[in-house]
Amino acid sequence: MKIFTAAQIRELDNYTIEHEPIKSIDLMERAAKALTRAITQRWPVTVPVVTFAGPGNNGGDALAVSRLLTEQGYQVKTFLFNINGHISADCAENKRRLNDNKKAKGLFTEVTQEFDPPQLGKGILVIDGLFGSGLNKPLNGGFASLVKYINASHAEVVSIDIPSGLMTEDNTYNIRANIIRANMTLTLGQKKLSMLFAENQPFVGKLQVLDIGLSSEGIEKTDAHYTMTEEKDVRQLMMPRSPFVHKGNMGNALIIAGSYGMAGAATMATEACLRSGAGKVTCHTPRKNVAIIQAAVPEAVLQIDHEETIFSETVDTEDFQAVGIGPGLGTSEQTAVAVIAQLRRTQCPIVCDADAINVLSSHRAWMQQLPKDIIMTPHPKEFDRLEGHSADSFERLSKARDMSQRISAYIILKGHHSALCCPDGHIVFNTTGNAGMATAGSGDVLTGILTGLLARGYSRRDACIVGMYLHGLAGDIAAHELGEESLIARDIIRCLPKAFLTMNVKH
Repeated sequence: MKIFTAAQIRELDNYTIEHEPIKSIDLMERAAKALTRAITQRWPVTVPVVTFAGPGNNGGDALAVSRLLTEQGYQVKTFLFNINGHISADCAENKRRLNDNKKAKGLFTEVTQEFDPPQLGKGILVIDGLFGSGLNKPLNGGFASLVKYINASHAEVVSIDIPSGLMTEDNTYNIRANIIRANMTLTLGQKKLSMLFAENQPFVGKLQVLDIGLSSEGIEKTDAHYTMTEEKDVRQLMMPRSPFVHKGNMGNALIIAGSYGMAGAATMATEACLRSGAGKVTCHTPRKNVAIIQAAVPEAVLQIDHEETIFSETVDTEDFQAVGIGPGLGTSEQTAVAVIAQLRRTQCPIVCDADAINVLSSHRAWMQQLPKDIIMTPHPKEFDRLEGHSADSFERLSKARDMSQRISAYIILKGHHSALCCPDGHIVFNTTGNAGMATAGSGDVLTGILTGLLARGYSRRDACIVGMYLHGLAGDIAAHELGEESLIARDIIRCLPKAFLTMNVKH
């Protein structure tokens, strides 16, 4: 699924109008019907409604929804804000249609100067149609005051397309107090980029995407820099397993993980790697971890570091098809030197995670020595240590995209919608996973999955897309069985086979 910028959304609307063909007012009516249907499915006719419509096409949508709700028996008070004496043509047409509706008589107010706000108490539904995806600067003045008034009320709020005040992509310099805090957002066509960022969730509330019949040809032709994975996309990437294979055909993976006291990280990464289809997995770990890992993952081969408690020496990787390095390694200077030496000498695909990333954060000059197309999987704090503090998720994502292009790396920014930044500048958001996966060891499991898929023969890009999806899907299956609150990382590993089965691949 493509994610479009505000400019591309306007172009897609125009393409639909031109090529369907359909009049813009009729496309707006189509959208209004979809919005009305979603509202009536959630709120009964007994709920009083107050609509706030802005002067643009978002306001036109809101006016049309007010009329359609009124026709279905809802009691709707509507306020159209025409402060500058100019409203869009489609907004003006929907104002006329609402005024012509006899059931709306006395319930419509056009605000041109002073505004006496209505009472907004508990049990009232507010429809926010002030500003849509075209907004490009923070709200101020009277509109900012209105937003704060709505947010301070106990009314439920449903926003049309995007909460008023929230910009479609970059909100780094936005004024957060001047953004509608919706209980629900009914967005049109596709999700907007800003809706995927954690700090914007309090504004978006529950999100529902409505299909308004935008041109499929226009969507296909529009080149998007951002996409979201869908199940059908991942299915197409999944590699089949021949009935005549043996373990030598299925890849030999190496996991370098675990300092003394962190054997669990090595154990989880190693088991997840095995569960992801690799024919053979070797775990390189300090001597004091051996008994734990041998007992926990007897299927793995152990390669023992000379040091008792840390990773201290490079490993010959000639016989391996993929290497995962970092979980639980620690960041001692001896380990740091071993990490960069390992990264420099490894010829096969590498997944760099956790303490391996932290080592690079402490030795920034080493970044120039990383092998081309390395996969890095930082969580937000790890990435900020690498590239400096970011004010918000958009700025962090922009830095990650720049970094992936600069050093030719695949960077997975982990989060609710983990984002894969590719060396060609494209960004892929994952769509599986849940809040229960916010638990220690979850990232170690992802490292194991990615390493296993690489060893299995997936390209770096495909391994990242499939690995993120399966990791989240296994977490979703675990949450369905156990609930989010008690979910732990080993539950993700336990449910990984079910995730593969869901994708119809036999392992």
